[in-house]
Amino acid sequence: MLKPQYKLTNKIVKNLTDIAEAKGLIEKAKLLPRQELRLKRQAMIRMSHSSTAIEGNVLDIRQVEALYANKKIDAPARDVYEVQNYLNALKFIEKFVKSKKPITEKILLKIHSLVTNKTLSDDQSGHFREGSIYVVKRRPGFPDEVVYTGPKAINVPYLCTELIEWIRKSEKEEINPVIVAGVAHLEIAAIHPFNDGNGRTARALATLILYKRGYDFRHLFALEDYYNKDLPSYYKAINVGITFEQRRTDITSWLEYFVEGFKEEIMNVKREVARLALKKVDKNIASQIYLTQRQQQILDFIDQTGRIKVMDVVGILKVPQRTAQLELQKLKKLGTIKQVGRGPATSYVLK
Repeated sequence: MLKPQYKLTNKIVKNLTDIAEAKGLIEKAKLLPRQELRLKRQAMIRMSHSSTAIEGNVLDIRQVEALYANKKIDAPARDVYEVQNYLNALKFIEKFVKSKKPITEKILLKIHSLVTNKTLSDDQSGHFREGSIYVVKRRPGFPDEVVYTGPKAINVPYLCTELIEWIRKSEKEEINPVIVAGVAHLEIAAIHPFNDGNGRTARALATLILYKRGYDFRHLFALEDYYNKDLPSYYKAINVGITFEQRRTDITSWLEYFVEGFKEEIMNVKREVARLALKKVDKNIASQIYLTQRQQQILDFIDQTGRIKVMDVVGILKVPQRTAQLELQKLKKLGTIKQVGRGPATSYVLK
């Protein structure tokens, strides 16, 4: 059984306390739906941009925004696929969290298949590696340097099962979700269970754990931004040994880095939420804040595609046409969406 070795230092405890306090403020903040949608959209774009940029993806933030809006861009196909894949993985995570199902080995493989779609062969995407793996540092004019050697391929399935079992156990033991996410991130990086896409899978799994354990912060954070701003520090923190056995020793230094990064990102979210929440809003603000799950699904669809029609709502919510029309009218009355066009051409956009 996996037993991560770490100490809850004063630094870690203080940062976890600060995160918990910010969590309460962010959850209670009154935001207009369009404000929250914008922040959520920006977080997803930043996550996708930074997580792929860490691996060498050349797309800039504007190009990622375009792909999020389903627009075509002029860029290398692999880079486009990587960003689209990460966006799809994040959408899958949001849907999976709502299902309230447990995290399993199958879910880990699903995340990997999503982040490596069209960039790995079918027999590698969503499948554990079957051979040895090394992390190599390449520098012009110098020989390649092996900076990490992964465990034997035959041990990978067992090690991943062991990690999944520990994640489940950690919930019963009430281990702080930020610690659990940090351990899972490092373990996937250490096991290196796949031929490629290990980093993206590790970061996506950490996000899934945070969302599932109630540390989603309204889906407004992008921890990957912290790593991407200072890659040398990220690599230094995560490379706590050149062999798998060395990584199974004390991981306190990694957790100090991980928790510090999460705190910094959450403080940024807290400041932005506070800035928006302090703005003067109209007297109907109370009715504009608390949206039903159905209304949120409708707004998410509009945010993704730009507009929505009655039949789109029927398909998304799986409800009769009359119910779909009523849901749209409620949002229209709240001043969140507006109608454009008439008759069969009628659609709705964000106001």
